[in-house]
Amino acid sequence: MAQSEESNERFWSEFHGPNMGYIEEQYDLYKEDPEAVDPSIKQMFNEHGAPQWLSHANDSNQAVQATSINDVKKLTSAMKLVEAIRRFGHLEADIYPVGLKERKSELVEPATYGLTNEDLLNMPANWLWEKAPSKVENGLDVIKELKKYYSGTITFEYDHVNNDEERKWLLDLIESGKARLDLSKDEKFQLLERLTHVEGFESFLQKTFVGQKRFSIEGLEAMVPMLDQIVTYARKDKIENIMMGMAHRGRLAVLAHVLGKPYDKIFSEFHHSPNKELIPSEGSMGINYGWTGDVKYHYGATKEPVGDENHTRIRLAHNPSHLEFVNPVVEGFARAAQDDRSESGYPKQDMNKAIPVVIHGDAAFIGEGVVAETLNMSGLLGYSTGGSLHIIANNLVGYTTDQVDGRSTRYASDLAKGFEIPIIHVNADDPIACVSAMKIAYEYRQTFHKDFLIDLVGYRRYGHNEMDEPRMTQPDLYKKIDKHPTVANVYAKVLEDKGLINENEFNELKKSTEAELQEIYNSMKENETGKCNPMPMPEALTNGLDQFETAIDVDTLKALNKGLMQRPEGFNSNRKLEKILKRRENALEEGGKADWGTGEALAYASILQDGIPIRLTGQDTERGTFAHRHLVLHDVETNDKFSPMHGLKESKASFDIRNSPLSEAGVLGYEYGYSVQASNTLVIWEAQFGDFANAAQVVFDQFISAARAKWGEKSNMVMLLPHGYEGQGPEHSSARLERFLQMAAENNWIVAYVTSSAQFFHLIRRQAALRNREEARPLVVMTPKSSLIRNQRIASEAEEFTQGKFQPIRQQPNLKVSKKNAKRLLIGSGKVMVDIEEAIEHSEEKFDWLRVLRLEQIYPFPKKELEKELKALPNLEEIVWVQEEPKNMGSWDFVDDYLRDLLQDGQKLRYIGRPDRSAPAVGVPNVHKTEQNEIVQKAINPSKGGDSNE
Repeated sequence: MAQSEESNERFWSEFHGPNMGYIEEQYDLYKEDPEAVDPSIKQMFNEHGAPQWLSHANDSNQAVQATSINDVKKLTSAMKLVEAIRRFGHLEADIYPVGLKERKSELVEPATYGLTNEDLLNMPANWLWEKAPSKVENGLDVIKELKKYYSGTITFEYDHVNNDEERKWLLDLIESGKARLDLSKDEKFQLLERLTHVEGFESFLQKTFVGQKRFSIEGLEAMVPMLDQIVTYARKDKIENIMMGMAHRGRLAVLAHVLGKPYDKIFSEFHHSPNKELIPSEGSMGINYGWTGDVKYHYGATKEPVGDENHTRIRLAHNPSHLEFVNPVVEGFARAAQDDRSESGYPKQDMNKAIPVVIHGDAAFIGEGVVAETLNMSGLLGYSTGGSLHIIANNLVGYTTDQVDGRSTRYASDLAKGFEIPIIHVNADDPIACVSAMKIAYEYRQTFHKDFLIDLVGYRRYGHNEMDEPRMTQPDLYKKIDKHPTVANVYAKVLEDKGLINENEFNELKKSTEAELQEIYNSMKENETGKCNPMPMPEALTNGLDQFETAIDVDTLKALNKGLMQRPEGFNSNRKLEKILKRRENALEEGGKADWGTGEALAYASILQDGIPIRLTGQDTERGTFAHRHLVLHDVETNDKFSPMHGLKESKASFDIRNSPLSEAGVLGYEYGYSVQASNTLVIWEAQFGDFANAAQVVFDQFISAARAKWGEKSNMVMLLPHGYEGQGPEHSSARLERFLQMAAENNWIVAYVTSSAQFFHLIRRQAALRNREEARPLVVMTPKSSLIRNQRIASEAEEFTQGKFQPIRQQPNLKVSKKNAKRLLIGSGKVMVDIEEAIEHSEEKFDWLRVLRLEQIYPFPKKELEKELKALPNLEEIVWVQEEPKNMGSWDFVDDYLRDLLQDGQKLRYIGRPDRSAPAVGVPNVHKTEQNEIVQKAINPSKGGDSNE
């Protein structure tokens, strides 16, 4: 029953501002159809009739209407402000312990949106924030509360994340007030203890080993309890591996506190006296490194699980001064730990078997391209590790370079936005905020299996290292740092102010920490070292490589070859391709020959039959750059994929073949890491063209060639580098063979340049046999390109696969010369030797004066085998080295010393090939052809062409 007019007027007078506009809209709907509005609103209109202001005169209606429109505009502006705080609250967040402490942004100020505090007070909270807490009553409360969440000592950037579910998850977590951990009194005290130990350790090193480099963590001490959080969560979830990578900053602290490297072991690595060394106390955990060693802040370590309840191994990767290049290595560790390679097909991945944690420098994260390469792999099927946890150890300065000179972005973390990685910025002086950030990162990773980034913003107490004077280059910043208390002191003061501890408790903590470290140091012995000699390399590496049997009986080989022709029922192959592949079926029959692609496929198939997993990746590797491999076929109707290796009934292990992204440094580093972790797997990386490996030079220099000598880290990986001069210009000719030979020493790897499919077959099978043994080492292979890969001169008959083994020195085919008549011994490697073979065959010359050998394994150099060959040539006058690369490239500078040592009295050593050049090859095909012909003719002409090097 309708109430009185006075009562109705009193009822409607309670509505103000935007509410009036809303009621008018609802009343218009009610008039058209009462069922179109919410039942409660329908009942309101039934009881009180039309809003009383609608019955006023027209001029009053117009005034109310104008007021309503203005109120709606203010409501819209307030909603924009709320959204701006979510997006841009970080711009005035308190994330800088020193430096930019007071920050304001107009983007999150009400005045920017034409709003006053009174306007906001008149808006109900739930109009602006649907899930506002009960204590938040109006718009002004909303703004204040959201600024606490988005503009405090922890702040968030996630607007660039396009997945609605992920954005909602983050928003709900932040705005529910659950982003910050609510620690108990005991937990807060434990956190203080941890920070005090980290700080005390660094202080002890500073005063005990004065002036020694250590790249201290001071200013970023909260990183240690953050890593503690990951370990705690991982153990709870029974995650088997935490794979960590970091540069120098804070490395010793992480080794000591997170991985449990004994303090005395760390102290012993500070050689403060030239003639003495510190010896750890008896019972200190030994950590083995390589025989040449490295500086203390490059070493990694592994902490093995202890006890039934601890399932988690922690591994910190060794890392050189090339900072971010460890990133893909760690990702490779993690993927290898996640993959089950025990069955045929692709490996089965369990993302919770390993979590990668990567700690970056602020200048390096944005500056080094390998970071972007690694982030790009995070979502790729063959490279994803189910989400990595990234921490930027942000100390505000890159060596001596200010941020304004070091990046074009506001934050060091901005690169991650392109990969839709959520970002937290957190003040390193608020340790509770820091461990809270890590909780969020971990939970996000576990929920969505994607990367997360924490920008840990602190400072650097000393210079880039402790020998630097930072006040020369950052005087203003270091004035502030000099006055700034340490995080332990800052946090202790917070706890004191809350009455959770007293000042004496903190002082006692500091004293006990120092006393503990001093006692450990005092227990160490100082021994006279005498003359320091480098350790010898392992004896196993000096052993020959000819003890491995790699031949396979013909029936087994034929069965494998036949198996490679099997296709799933209903699979619609490309007809042209199947016709090509069909030719391989009879390659092992009498009169047939197996070309390079067939020999390679048989090598992999036989290795799988032996139960050895294979991982083969690179740019266009599934098909092969030169369309020779075709180990992944595509259904022409459905585009489904099938690998013939997966159809082999004889296979007893996984075959993981992937087309890689267009990256060299990132992918090669990843595969290296995979090979180290999965030591029982044959890991192969193929460059699209050999010289593209240039872009991964740091990985070759610092990891693959030297990691075992420096760190004791073993890899048995294979690198296939297409190489050979075909007139394709400087960038598609040379794999820069000389660089790998220049780094060859201490039997650190094998460098080969083979010229037959059977040789490649035996070489790869030998490499598979080396895996997981002390003799293991990487293999670098110069592989053929288009002009050679289908050449029948490098195809092999069945008996070459079923008999013998890899030959480091190979006789030139089809050249039968009496050893007594030979006056010239021509030696060379690779494609040019096939060109010479062809030229000899088409020549009318008898060549009874010439003997030719192919050097198929250049390193380790087969000196004994060559010496044996030379002894059989009594009338030899000269040894001639021939190559198609320029004289200052290729093998010449490496082999000439070995060859000169083998010369007998009266014999000469000569070089035939291109002269010294700055570019590897000419760019004009006709010029190349002329040059190549001249090299070949000089090599097989009895005249004394070439350069003498007696």
